[in-house]
Amino acid sequence: MAYVVEDFDEDEAKRLSPFVTNLDRPVFALRNLPEVTKGALFARYSRSDKSLRRLLLEEFLDDSGSVVPESATVGVDRAEGLYSRVLSDYGDDSVAQLGFAHVACEQVSNILTKVIERGRLAAYLEQSTRYVPYDSRPGGRWRYALEPEIMASDLAGDYTKTLDDMFATYVDVLGSLETWLQERHPRAPEDPEGVWRRTLRAKACDAARGLLPASTVSNVGMAASGQAFESLLLRMQSHPLAEARVYGEMLGEELAKVIPAFVRRVGVPDRGVAWSEYLAARRDELGALAGELGLSAEEPPGAPRGSASELPAGEGVTLVDWDPDGEAKILAACLYPHANLPDGDLLARVRELGEADRARILSAAVGERANRRHKPGRGFERVEYRFDVVADYGVFRDLQRHRMLTVEWQELSTDLGYEIPEVVTAAGLRDLYVGALEASAALHRRLCDAGMSRQAQYAVSFAHRIRFCMQLNAREAFHVIELRSSPQGHEAYRRVAHAMHRLIAEVHPGIAAAMTHVDSSDVDLERLEAERRAEARRAAAESDS
Repeated sequence: MAYVVEDFDEDEAKRLSPFVTNLDRPVFALRNLPEVTKGALFARYSRSDKSLRRLLLEEFLDDSGSVVPESATVGVDRAEGLYSRVLSDYGDDSVAQLGFAHVACEQVSNILTKVIERGRLAAYLEQSTRYVPYDSRPGGRWRYALEPEIMASDLAGDYTKTLDDMFATYVDVLGSLETWLQERHPRAPEDPEGVWRRTLRAKACDAARGLLPASTVSNVGMAASGQAFESLLLRMQSHPLAEARVYGEMLGEELAKVIPAFVRRVGVPDRGVAWSEYLAARRDELGALAGELGLSAEEPPGAPRGSASELPAGEGVTLVDWDPDGEAKILAACLYPHANLPDGDLLARVRELGEADRARILSAAVGERANRRHKPGRGFERVEYRFDVVADYGVFRDLQRHRMLTVEWQELSTDLGYEIPEVVTAAGLRDLYVGALEASAALHRRLCDAGMSRQAQYAVSFAHRIRFCMQLNAREAFHVIELRSSPQGHEAYRRVAHAMHRLIAEVHPGIAAAMTHVDSSDVDLERLEAERRAEARRAAAESDS
């Protein structure tokens, strides 16, 4: 393929080389440049007839004659000036999508992790409670957040004692479960001891994690654009919980060191401050209206408050909204790029087709899916499902991470009862487990009675149920349901995935049937096969090296 090769003289080539991956091809990458410079360079690129390398050379690199300018400062002053003009004068928020930063937020509660991870357009990694045992005491105390307002109240002592006891019980249950599992599942001769022990540890962590309070601290890594960080900071500085506001202030200070132009508006009175005040006012007014209209006092379904009854498969999952004409709309959407009819006419023609022809279209759209990563195309985004879910907080934490769908949740409390894993009862640990959860519920009630209902969430265990909704299109349903029903998944969220699949099958049987990688098998040791595969990959890598 022919393309024009841009000419650079010897001096220009030397100055450019540290910052681009090549000088003579039409595809290249930037390197050794600050994020703010890369973002501003692309912003300028969109409004210039010059090549990106020429812009970098003429408008961002120091022309003092230095062969390799100090990369940490290349173009920063120019970039800052450009961002100030574009964002302030023109309000072009798309510019803020062009610079990125990586940050770590450590020792944040599992309440705050959900606030941080609410934004869609970012990448997050969070410390696992499934594979990481929370049995250490860094600094001499258990790993939970000392919520500022609780610690300033008369209930500070109750808070720390109850949570200390919950963590101590967690450690006891974790150790007892591992011992019981080792007796029940002796190591197979073909399995290395490491595979066996990691599998049993994961099973024990899965079951014991219900004893952890929502105040349990975690580490969150985040990579995002300036726009995503700005949105996050606005949410955090208007949040009713002190922890969110404190961490938001720290996050803003650190981002100002690496991408200052992207977050400057957050603290401007008539911009970010006014926006945060707007968000807080909407939250407070809607909350007041819900109470005034009697919409925030619904009794939980089924068992009485504080019950330890199990949540049967599907009971806590309700399909509340779907399109009765959904399958026809998906088929029409799949055909749209290949037809020459207007969208409405195409849908009308598909509605007139017989079942056999519709089945042929669906088969062609889905094809042979060798694995769950082979998902059908964007035509399946034409139709959405909305589920109302009641599940334990641990399940919610796992499902909330699917950010391409819409997840909204109600305040965490103890009103909907809690769940006891079957393995806990089988191991004879039910009474110990229930005692810790009842103590969690009692502390939650005392905090609520003291006027700290929002802060009381920190005392609620992972085993307690929360109500949340999930709204997703059919294509995302393939991903969520097939992933979360996989054998290595937690048994509690596998139940939710199975229920979602069954409910879709009742209204759109063809779409549900196309989800060929939904796994409904009964699994005792969820991580065993995954650990065996991982061990095989490690062995293969070692042999190759």
